Amino acid sequence: MTGTVDPDAFNAFEAAGWEERPAGYDDFFGAITTRVVGPLLDAAAVGPGTRVLDVATGPGYVAAEAAARGAFVLGVDVAESMLALARRRHPELEFRSGDAEALWCREGTFDAVVANFLLLHLGRPERAAAEFARVLAPGGRVALTVWDVPAAARLNGVLVDALAEAGAGPPPGLPEGPPFFRFADEGEFAALLHRARFEDVEVRTEAFTHVEASPDSLWDGLMRGTVRMSALVLGQPEATRRRIRAAFDGLVTAYETGGHLALPVSVKLASARKP
Repeated sequence: MTGTVDPDAFNAFEAAGWEERPAGYDDFFGAITTRVVGPLLDAAAVGPGTRVLDVATGPGYVAAEAAARGAFVLGVDVAESMLALARRRHPELEFRSGDAEALWCREGTFDAVVANFLLLHLGRPERAAAEFARVLAPGGRVALTVWDVPAAARLNGVLVDALAEAGAGPPPGLPEGPPFFRFADEGEFAALLHRARFEDVEVRTEAFTHVEASPDSLWDGLMRGTVRMSALVLGQPEATRRRIRAAFDGLVTAYETGGHLALPVSVKLASARKP
């Protein structure tokens, strides 16, 4: 994608997509994204009595762990179906509809703002970072995660490489979005928080291996549990989709071991303090 980004169109596309994917996301990504919940909360100094805002809470993974630490938690998400799943899972917690770029929360309400894999789904990440700073109390902390570059985060990277190998461009009608791996660049990630006037900015890598049963289960998980990436495949003509899948099947052979796939996962985690 190399055109002009319409942030409103992109955000509407993302919001609509996530309304359709709570089960697919939970089934596939739940076992993966929860691996960084502990480090995310540690980076935000979440403990007993901490007032926490969990933005893009999804099924409530981060909110539940924060509450288990004794924090007071509010989870917000743009997708009502995600909120419904979170409420079923964690009826004791509070979840409300919320737009990361225009939070309804009052200034200085929280001691910590956390967002696990949110930024790549926003048309205006700078606006979200400014909102995080606004709702934090002085001395409060923010912690955010994004996927690393495709060469390091092979869970997603094999599909990115398969699209390129198949020569698949964006399908018609897909809204232009910001660069998917923009904040995998540590300097760019740090700059986002510096521009929002945060201090003590730190960006580090969290890496681990995810075991997946087969190429089919990996493919199905990515198709059912993503919005932008699956749209790049599912919006293609059938012949192009077959080329993408053939390239994908060839690439994942590098990660076959003992009858399953062992996929390197790499995540960038940024944290900072409000002065």
